[in-house]
Amino acid sequence: MPIIGSILKKGIKLRETLEQDYTAPYDLQKKELSKLLISARDTAFGRAYNFHEVLEQFRSFGTYDFYEAYKANVPVCDYDKMDENWWHRIREGEDDVCWPGNTKFFALSSGTSGASSKYIPVTKDMIKQIRKTGTRHVYTLSKYDLPDKFFQSGMLMLGGSTALNFSGNFYFGDLSGITTGQLPLWVQGFSRPSPKIKKQKDWETKLQEIVDKAPKWNIGMLAGVPAWMTILLERIIDRYGVKHIHEIWPNLGAYVHGGVAFEPYKNSFDRLLGKPLHYIDTYLASEGFIAFQNAPDRRGMRVMLNGGIFHEFVPFNEDNFDADGQLKENPEALMIDQVEEGKEYALLISTVSGTWRYLIGDTVRFTDKFNSEIIITGRTKHFLSLCGEHLSVDNMNTAVELASNKLGIAVKEFTVAGKPDGNLFSHHWYVGTNDAVDPILLKTTIDDFLKELNDDYAVERKHALKNIHLDVLPEEAFYDWLKSEGKQGGQTKFPRVLKKEKLESWLSFLGQMA
Repeated sequence: MPIIGSILKKGIKLRETLEQDYTAPYDLQKKELSKLLISARDTAFGRAYNFHEVLEQFRSFGTYDFYEAYKANVPVCDYDKMDENWWHRIREGEDDVCWPGNTKFFALSSGTSGASSKYIPVTKDMIKQIRKTGTRHVYTLSKYDLPDKFFQSGMLMLGGSTALNFSGNFYFGDLSGITTGQLPLWVQGFSRPSPKIKKQKDWETKLQEIVDKAPKWNIGMLAGVPAWMTILLERIIDRYGVKHIHEIWPNLGAYVHGGVAFEPYKNSFDRLLGKPLHYIDTYLASEGFIAFQNAPDRRGMRVMLNGGIFHEFVPFNEDNFDADGQLKENPEALMIDQVEEGKEYALLISTVSGTWRYLIGDTVRFTDKFNSEIIITGRTKHFLSLCGEHLSVDNMNTAVELASNKLGIAVKEFTVAGKPDGNLFSHHWYVGTNDAVDPILLKTTIDDFLKELNDDYAVERKHALKNIHLDVLPEEAFYDWLKSEGKQGGQTKFPRVLKKEKLESWLSFLGQMA
């Protein structure tokens, strides 16, 4: 069944896309916040923070009166605050807490930042919005140079189990499992794997069942986290003794990825192909579908401004965050029309799932303000600045990609830890590749590229950042550690920066390997 043809046949109207194309970002976001506040004004959260009073300011002639009232009434929250004060009540069965009605689903976050997974509420309204945004995204495939056979092919979605866990009051699991299980029947018609395999909870068994069925499917598009998708394709190629995946799926033309920057994986992925693919970036978090790449040859992803989410942007600097990436009290927050290109911001979201001024933990940078396009640069707690080097995950990803290209190797995973070095400091890199490479040459190459990419880093390498260490490890080491942490699955990503408990666990794991 054709992918885009199915959408058009069903008569789905893309009014939301046209609205964003021809409406100012400020107007879209003002309207979105108004709708959110109206819907939740009589919830426990809405009454506690006087949403009625904030709504009165939407009639004011002042450009930002409504937004200033919103910031004055509603505090910025992280997961711990929202869960301790509000979300635990929803899991206990209480209705109308942060969003009207009963919240039936909770998404388990991938847990890269903390010691355990987080339970993120997913309402019926959020599922509806994710469907709409997903439809808008699929429709953009018409902009790509793809042959007719592609549009007659299916889509392989590598995600979590649709067989959700039940607590007695709510269902919980990966967001991909929740949303895939709620897809309309017409979408499931071209979605693979089969519903039976999608329900499989054991990750290794699921991968094996997909490998078994692979030759029977006509796949045109892949969707999933790069690390696990690469592993899946490698297993299919190895199982059937072919040179590349296009011998199995000749109509494969696009890969929709997300959850982590794709640059470090590109060399590994390209080796599995018989011909180039269109790589399409998305920003689908446990908290909502935030952005997607809506045209070829665009690095940035377009923020969804009318998709059930109100966005705020906190400048990611020392005025608003401490050295550990913790948000300070009363941070500066901006609307979408107040941001500047090239600067880093931490993202706050208010959504139809009852998250309010919620620090999602990601940092972004605007590449095109007019078109509201962003890239993800890292996490608020996944950066290194031991002595003022201000090294972001985006810097690390780019340096690894450039070094991989220069040395002709494929690096699937890496992570970095900062540590004291006498009275100064050092960075310790752990790089996963199965290709032969001189660790000293790789270290020097990455270090040189980082100096070019980041002036602060270059300065500190002459002063307080004394040494750079680098260990080359087999790719499997990273996935074995994730397995030891109970983090196997379609949404799981390896943290790019290791600190505190995560670092201790990783070092202990490496000690057992030695």
